[in-house]
Formats: sequence, C-alpha cells, structure tokens
Amino acid sequence: MVARHIKTAGLVASTTTNQKVSDIVKGVIDDIRANGDNAVRSYSEKFDKWSPPSFKLTEDQIQECISKVPAQTIADIKEAQRNVRTFAEAQRASIKDFEIEIQPGVFLGQRNNPIATAGAYIPGGRYPLLASAHMTILTAKVAGVKHVIACTPPIAGQVPNATVAAAHFAGADEIFLLGGTQAIAAMALGTETIKKVDFIAGPGNPFVAEAKRQLFGEIGIDLLAGPTEILIIADEHADPFTVATDLLSQAEHGPDSPPILITTSEDIGRQTIKYIEQILPNMPTAELAGTSWRDFGEVVIVDSLDEAYELADVYSSEHVQILTQNPREALEKMRNYGSLFLGEKTCVSYGDKCIGTNHVLPTRKAGRYTGGLWVGKYLKTQTYQEVVDEKASGEIGRLCARCSRAENFEGHARSGDLRAHKYLQDEYTWIDEARR
Repeated sequence: MVARHIKTAGLVASTTTNQKVSDIVKGVIDDIRANGDNAVRSYSEKFDKWSPPSFKLTEDQIQECISKVPAQTIADIKEAQRNVRTFAEAQRASIKDFEIEIQPGVFLGQRNNPIATAGAYIPGGRYPLLASAHMTILTAKVAGVKHVIACTPPIAGQVPNATVAAAHFAGADEIFLLGGTQAIAAMALGTETIKKVDFIAGPGNPFVAEAKRQLFGEIGIDLLAGPTEILIIADEHADPFTVATDLLSQAEHGPDSPPILITTSEDIGRQTIKYIEQILPNMPTAELAGTSWRDFGEVVIVDSLDEAYELADVYSSEHVQILTQNPREALEKMRNYGSLFLGEKTCVSYGDKCIGTNHVLPTRKAGRYTGGLWVGKYLKTQTYQEVVDEKASGEIGRLCARCSRAENFEGHARSGDLRAHKYLQDEYTWIDEARR
C-alpha cells in the first residue's frame, strides 16, 4: 500500500499524560480524600468561581431550570432521548442470561446484574454538552442502575439550564452543579454530601480524563477519552463540500481534534481542502476548527478503497464516516473504529447529538481493543455453578485434584479429593490422618 499525503498534520497528537496535569489532579484527589466537602468547595471556588450553599439541586431548583428552557429545546431533548433509549433497550435485549447442563447434574450459568450506583459526568466548559446526559444517565437507567448521580459544572458562573433539564429527563436521581476533577473525585471517593459511586462515565477535559485514570480501580470507568476524532473515507463520487463540512463539524470540538480524509480521488481531496478554506472564515467556531485543521488535519490519497479501509484501521479513529457508492462495504472491511457512519444521509453530528447510538467512544487508537459506552458497561456478567448429582461431583473432584496437583496446588486438590471421598468413597491418606 502506497499512501500519499496532499496535506499533512503540522503536529503529532500526544498520547501521553501531561505531568503537570497529573500532579494537579493527584493533589486534588488526595485533598478530597482527606477533607471531603471542604476540599470540594475549595476547588470549586478556585477553578469555577462557584460556591453555592449546596451543590445538589433541589427538586424545586430543577423545575425552575426546566421552566427557563425553550419549549422547542425541551421537545428536542425528549426526542433525542427516545432515540437513545430505544437503541439502549435493543442492546439490553441482546444480552442474555442463560443456564446449561453441561453433563447430567452439572449446571453452569450466567447472570447480567446492573451496577448499583453510577456517576455521570456531563461536561460544560466550552460547550454545554447536554447530549452527554442522554448517553450516560439514560443508558445506565436502561441497564437497571438503581441510583445515578449527575455532575455538571456551571458555565461562566451560570446554571446550565438545558443540561439540568436533560439530566432530569434522562432519569438522574441526584444532580450536582459541580465540575472538573473535584466532581470526579467526589463521586469516586464519596463525601459527607455526595454518595460514593461504583462507576463513572462521561467525557471531559484532560483534568477529568486524568482523574478517571487515577481513580480507576477504586471505581470502574467507561474509558479514557482524548480529543474527539473524525476520519472520512471518500471515493470519487463523494461531494467534497459535504466532506469539508463534516470534517469541520468535529474539528470545532477543540484545538486538538484531528480531522482526516482518506480518498481514492486526488481531485476530491484538493476540492475538500479548497472548501475548508472557504467555509472557515464565516464559521463561528473558526478559531478552534481552524487550529485543529491546521495542526492535525490530513488528506491522504490511496489507490483503492481496500487500501483506504486498511489505512483507516491503522488510524482506528473515534468516528469513521463512509462517503462512497457502497458504504455498507465498510461493515465487512473494517474492524478498528469507535462508530461507523454509513453514507451521505447520516453524519457524525447525528451520532453526537440525537440519532440514538452512544457518543462516548474510544479515541487514541483504543478502538483496536474496545468499543464505546453501551448498556453492557453498566452490567456485570457474573457466572455461577451448581452440581446436584453425587456421581458427577465425585468425578469432577477427581479431575480437579489431578489438574490442581499438575500445578502444585495441594489445597485445591484436597477440595476435589473430599468430594471424590464423599460421593465415590475414594480413600485418601490425608483425610484419614486429619480425622484421627
């Protein structure tokens, strides 16, 4: 495969944690671990200039927030959540409990039990990402999580009313106006007023991602997300204006969001570059999108779609959009991605906001080994076994003893010996000696 760039990235995306960020996050976590709510309030004041009497919203406060949201926005939130719920319910239905009798009297099974408590982080900062409420809270509720805590930061000292509304309609049991590392640490560790959770999901800035990384093990997490990514595969039939528009749709997330085009047509590649340069000047988020395009944007020319799919698997991008004559071919050809968007009639923005699939997806090549957030992340697949036949128990006991002694595990072997003794009347010196 010979790939040729007609636009290269000016910078290489970092895949390592900034040491300064890591040190700051560790200090915040340690302080909250030791000092609870007092430390949480201190960091909220320091980082967000936010120190209300209580970070938790009352039901009256939640209803007041909802009353300030335009009716159309409320309707749109509910429609988007219907889509997310419908897809999440289909995912849940695909996950089965089962029990089999692998031999007479020997039963093995699995149950899919929901996590008890989950935390949902809904970013604020640059944008009020209220769609993250659908993706984290609602998905947890469909999975059967009994108690979901939502945390979202104030935006420039103001309550993000639409985000609060989205969290409420998604089913959050508690909503806290609290952001950043202090929110993640408070949910993970528990404080006097914030219940400790078992699992935290949701995107966020580098400080949020680093807090999740450092606390993983004490709690479960969805994944470690980096800057958002888009990769488009286009053939000679693609519309370059659409390609340009959709690349910039993701580049506006931040100054380090890589927009990449792999195409079999140099003409499509060059026209895309031209349209990006024409669209950017009148784009309200041009500063961010333009920086991402300049520093991380790539346009790569390949000889065939097979080469495009192969190269795209190497990139393992978060969002992969297929603008070709036969977009469903990618379902068979590709393996490494967060989510696929097939054909011109869909786009990554649909997935980000409203179509129903989850927008919390693997970045930084993590699509090689994991998918994104889904109902299954909130479930624990747990196995069980039962032996009701005496002869079967004794025979498995003999097998267990032999397998265990092959590994020099004498204690394990004796548990097997005991069943063989009880149910098959096998004699063992160690049992006779121990019972004297």
